[in-house]
Amino acid sequence: MTNNNSKIAFLYLNEQDMIASGVTDIGRCVDTMAEVFKLLSQDDVLMGGKSHREHGIQLIFPKESPIPDFPLEDSRDRRFMSMPGYLGGTFHMAGEKWYGSNGRNIGRGLPRSILMFTLNDVETGQPLAYMSANLLSAVRTGAVPGLVAKTLAASQPKVVALLGAGVVNHTSFDALMAVFDSIQSVRILGSSIHSKSAASTQQRLNQKYSQIKTEICADAKAAVANADIVLEAVSVAGRTWPVLQTNWIKPGCTIISSGTMAFSDEDTAMQKFRKVVDNRGMYAGYLKTYTEYDAKGVRKTSGCPGMECVHAIEEGILTEDDVPELGDILLGKAPGRQSDDEIFMVTVGGMPILDIGWGTVCYREALKKGIGTQLTLWDEPALI
Repeated sequence: MTNNNSKIAFLYLNEQDMIASGVTDIGRCVDTMAEVFKLLSQDDVLMGGKSHREHGIQLIFPKESPIPDFPLEDSRDRRFMSMPGYLGGTFHMAGEKWYGSNGRNIGRGLPRSILMFTLNDVETGQPLAYMSANLLSAVRTGAVPGLVAKTLAASQPKVVALLGAGVVNHTSFDALMAVFDSIQSVRILGSSIHSKSAASTQQRLNQKYSQIKTEICADAKAAVANADIVLEAVSVAGRTWPVLQTNWIKPGCTIISSGTMAFSDEDTAMQKFRKVVDNRGMYAGYLKTYTEYDAKGVRKTSGCPGMECVHAIEEGILTEDDVPELGDILLGKAPGRQSDDEIFMVTVGGMPILDIGWGTVCYREALKKGIGTQLTLWDEPALI
């Protein structure tokens, strides 16, 4: 006899279902991200590892293997990643984002990364929803720089620099436009002045924000000159990320790094700029996993400002108070902008709790509107 309490069904949401559930509402997502970061600051979250702060678990492919057809690190961003977590507060949800990424996908007419996301009941572990997550991930990723700028940028920003012309900077700029009505011009830096992605980004901006002046720049210096906000979202092969100089940055600028970049005068940047990260513990984990050394055993710069900040803390050059987390600033536990001339260097690296927060909002909206497909896991479990 079937026990009705043992039946498990979950909601499947494909990409069109997610759109109908409001996944692209980036203004609402910015507000949701603020809630998530406050919960992080209050330790009302769990992520991977003993520190409860790790980004996720990555399958790292070898560069070579004697085994035929073994997957190799032979294209840009080749990896599989699992990102589990728990988010408290009004969300009270567990979840996991799982994705595969391969730079060769573009030539196949596919996104570089293909993502899915699961929400689970915290008590029983049963699945509540399984959803398409490319838009979910892109929007929550872009919403975070929007939140950073809303919180820390000088008033009435007018000039924005985009270092990197991919999806992350598309949604990051959308988030800026959702929180500011003062932006007048955008400078775009692609891999070259003839970059197809830069041209595509310019076309997108011209169509979506016709009131904004757009320009493709030949180099990083031209792109960041006089910028009020710099959005960096660069994914490159090897160590070819943009390298800036501190004297290129105007007083009052807010630099938001979501990818890889560096300063040629790193020590000056550490001393001169206000430094903020989303999650210090995550960068401490990155240091253990991704630090590289040259032939003489000297540590190489990581290309991740957050990792460099946490390394400086571990070396005793900085203190944790010198590198507050965004959630602490939102809660008033650490100071935000204190003058119009302060330059902020902010690193945001992505966390599973962001997916859980925005995924939960979309899931609840889908339930309210009757969107999606109910799938049965079992009417009664075969094993107990």
